[in-house]
Amino acid sequence: MKKKLILNLVITVLLIFPCSNAFSKVYIDIRSPSSTRFPIVIPEFKKSEGLTDKNNLAKKMAGVITRDLDFSGFFRILDPKAIDTALLKGVTTNKIKWDVLSIIGAEAIVTGRLSIKSQNRIAVELRLFDALQGKFITGKRYEGKSDDYRQIAHKFSNEIFDRLTGQKGGFSTKIAFEKSIDSNKDIFLTDYDGKNEKRLTLYNSLTLSPAWSPDGRNIAFTSYKEGNPDLYIKEIFTGNTRKISGKQGINITPSWSPDGEKIALTLSLNNGNSEIYILTVKNRELERLTRNWATDVSPSWSPDSKNIAFVSSRSGNPHIYTLDLKTKKIKRLTYKGTYNTAPVWSPDGQKIAYSGLNNGFNIFIVSTDGLLKNQLTHRQGNNEDPSWSPDSNYLAFSSDRTGQKEIYIMRADGTNQKKITSGRGNKSSPAWSPN
Repeated sequence: MKKKLILNLVITVLLIFPCSNAFSKVYIDIRSPSSTRFPIVIPEFKKSEGLTDKNNLAKKMAGVITRDLDFSGFFRILDPKAIDTALLKGVTTNKIKWDVLSIIGAEAIVTGRLSIKSQNRIAVELRLFDALQGKFITGKRYEGKSDDYRQIAHKFSNEIFDRLTGQKGGFSTKIAFEKSIDSNKDIFLTDYDGKNEKRLTLYNSLTLSPAWSPDGRNIAFTSYKEGNPDLYIKEIFTGNTRKISGKQGINITPSWSPDGEKIALTLSLNNGNSEIYILTVKNRELERLTRNWATDVSPSWSPDSKNIAFVSSRSGNPHIYTLDLKTKKIKRLTYKGTYNTAPVWSPDGQKIAYSGLNNGFNIFIVSTDGLLKNQLTHRQGNNEDPSWSPDSNYLAFSSDRTGQKEIYIMRADGTNQKKITSGRGNKSSPAWSPN
């Protein structure tokens, strides 16, 4: 129901603020290594006449958008306090003091007006302007529950990112992860920035390795809730859960195919030896992919569905390999290090992130031909379990650099590392949702 509501809101918005495709200039080249941060100012949003904004949502929503854009690494957030706030009261084109914005070097401005419709309903008008030319770029009007103010702000952050970079923003995405409480582990969900944490499972057992379906509606995971490490699928919006693999031995490390019809996983059907299989979700048919005396685990599907990356000890130590699903040819990808694990293919298909042992565990990326490798974390505890954002620009990972395992996010070049979780319990195995 929530997804349908948001869709209806967007349709309404386009009628209120006509789509300005003619004004589709790309302001930020996010692929350029020399690009500078784009200066933008986001004054506190205005409050329409009517009911009192008791929860200060106008200020909070501006803050959410500010933090979204700042974290992206592509924006320089200008302090609106640098000029008289009385001069920043304008919300529409004819009310904005454009000459004032040039004083602080702003190239864009975000304005907003909040209306409290009832005790728990709000309406918000948000606009983005080119501050140098004094031109409207885009605008949206949203209505929803007061508690949804963060989701509304994230959606407009996506709109800003899209219009200024030409790339889809990921500020409405979520991250699933394992969280240990006492002797148990369960799956939790959080917004990409660590806010709005919610518990997904409660089995008083070990529940591990969350993996999102490509449509974002389901999460596959392994749980010992019935004694054996079996594989389950949980529907996010209904809560319905079903077991899809309960083979004797392990049923672990799921990875969805890009079409959502199959899951690659690790089973131990061959005298207890771990091998990679493909499970068809609909009819539960199995296809065995690897046949080796060594341990083969942790498959990750390529976005073109043609290959699977996995971990194997067939060379003596765990290393990253790829398997061509058509020819069944296996290629070794990593040679350096004594323990490389947890490969995950980037959504753009160009690289694979993994965790490798080098002065503790650290996050690495390697090109799919194995020729280019880059270490992203250095001498900050153990850094493990990388997961790509849907745009391939960021990685989530777990780290114990503070003494407890927490979830972090960083740029794909290793910069701008930020802890997003806190509180009781070790957090690990993050899985970033699709857009």
